Amino acid sequence: MRWIKQIAMYFALAAALAPAAQTVQAQNKNVVIAYQDMVVPWRYAQDMKELEKQTGYTVSFRQFGGGGDVIRAMASGQIAIGEAGTSPIASALSQGLDVELFWILDDINAAEAMVARNGSKIASVADLKGKRIGVPFVSTTHYHTLVALERAKINPKDVRIVNMRPPEVAAAWERGDIDATFIWDPVLAKLKQSGTVLTTSGQIAADTGKATFDGMIANKKFARENPEFMVKLVRVLAAADENYRNNKASWTADSPMVKAVAKVSGAKPETVPASMALYSFPTLQEQVSERWLGGGAARALQSAAQFLKEQGTIQTVLPDYGPGVNAEWAKRALR
Repeated sequence: MRWIKQIAMYFALAAALAPAAQTVQAQNKNVVIAYQDMVVPWRYAQDMKELEKQTGYTVSFRQFGGGGDVIRAMASGQIAIGEAGTSPIASALSQGLDVELFWILDDINAAEAMVARNGSKIASVADLKGKRIGVPFVSTTHYHTLVALERAKINPKDVRIVNMRPPEVAAAWERGDIDATFIWDPVLAKLKQSGTVLTTSGQIAADTGKATFDGMIANKKFARENPEFMVKLVRVLAAADENYRNNKASWTADSPMVKAVAKVSGAKPETVPASMALYSFPTLQEQVSERWLGGGAARALQSAAQFLKEQGTIQTVLPDYGPGVNAEWAKRALR
């Protein structure tokens, strides 16, 4: 696939480009953070400039359409920290990108779903043979699309899987160019209005043990040179999640929190509360536990990498993904 070659090329350039870029960022106390359109509490902190207030750094946020795009930007040294899902993180580590997973942004659960367009004559995953599916390549939904097809005993070659960013998925759906997608909110909420949910990431995880999550990853060199920034970032992330967990009833469509989440993610305020309820947001204590940064996340990454290799998406599976997971910043944030 062309995108595999493109990512490999970026990784080849990373060693030369990234260190210089990250050193400049560290010296100037500037940091560029990549984010996506997931509907999560962290968006409120972004809008309120909490990270800037707590660290004194100049923080620039850049939105990307998928995890693969984030990984390419990190490989070229454009950004120091970014959001990505299980599959792109596993792909990045497998191909030698010097990054570390330091925070579980969300446990996806039912927040990602495979949906078939009404009128496509698709009632189950088994009906997808010969159909067109739009997904962002190297994403958690791409991974679970392949898992779902495998469980339905459908060869991926017998469907047409098209690489599309979320906005492109929505447009293709409206035109009738795709029959199904595996996607997340805010696009998911819109497509459910004219589609049927076939399965969710939560259901696939329960049936197969192949769980997915969205995580925050950092360039290792940047993290080492900016330890206090990393700890304060984790505290801001944890505080945003705690605010939501403890005050869900106040996160209504007309609340400033939800309006901020909608503004940053591109969602509609009226869909945000229901969308956020589909996710689970681990506490700081849970982050450092065996379930997540203490071991579970590394196992999930290895499982994703093994599956991606079987599908020909990546060529190498590391013996251990533990070195690519760092609980240090979360542990310091607990002190």
